[in-house]
Amino acid sequence: MVMPRLIVIDAIGALLVLIAWYVWFVRYNHRRALRVLHWVQAACAEKGRITRVCWAGPSRMLAEVRFPPHIFDQARVVIRLLPRPLPLNWAVSWWRKQKETLEFEADLIPAPRFRLEVHNHRWMGHNSRSAATQNWTISRPGPIVLTSKAKWDRELSPVISALMASRDRNFVRVQFSPESPHFSATLELDSLPKEASEAGWLDALRELAAGSSASRNSY
Repeated sequence: MVMPRLIVIDAIGALLVLIAWYVWFVRYNHRRALRVLHWVQAACAEKGRITRVCWAGPSRMLAEVRFPPHIFDQARVVIRLLPRPLPLNWAVSWWRKQKETLEFEADLIPAPRFRLEVHNHRWMGHNSRSAATQNWTISRPGPIVLTSKAKWDRELSPVISALMASRDRNFVRVQFSPESPHFSATLELDSLPKEASEAGWLDALRELAAGSSASRNSY
C-alpha cells in the first residue's frame, strides 16, 4: 500500500513541476516577445503602427503593422521564440541550434513576377598557433552567390544588387514571391541592436523591396 501511494505522490509532484515550468516559461516568452514588439514599433517610428497582436501558440506571436500605401501593404511581423514551455521541444531545438527570429512579411505594389529565396550564410575560421607563424597571403573577396538556378534571369540582377548593397546584411533569409506575401525578410533576435533608432531596419526593408520594382522597370 505504501509503494503505490509513493508512486502517486511522485506523479503528482512531477505534474506540478511541469505545470509550473509551462506557466513560468509562457510568461517569459510573452515578456520577451513584447520587448521585441516594442523594438519594432520604435524602429518604425512614425511611419508604421502596430494595429493587432495575437499569439499562435506559446512560442509564436503575430502582429499586424499598418504603413502608408506607398511603403508596404498588408504588413505583419512574426516573432518565433524557442519552445521553452515544452521541455522536450526545447531540448530538440537546443540540439538543432535553432535561433529565435523576427520575420517581416508584406505585399508589394506591383507584385514581383519572379520567385526568389535567398539564404545568408557566413563561415568563420581561425588559424592554429603553428600556422599563424607562417607567411600567408591574405585576400578579402567580395560576397559569393551560390544559386540553384541554371539560367539567370535579367530581372533578378537589380534584386541581387539591392541585397548586396543593403545597409543591413544580417538578414538570414529574404524571399520574393508572386503570391501573398510578396516579400519577407528574417532576422535573428540576437542580431537586433539594443537601440532601434540606430538599426535602420525599416529603411533596409524598403531598400530590399525596392529591388523588386527596379527589376520590373529594367525588364
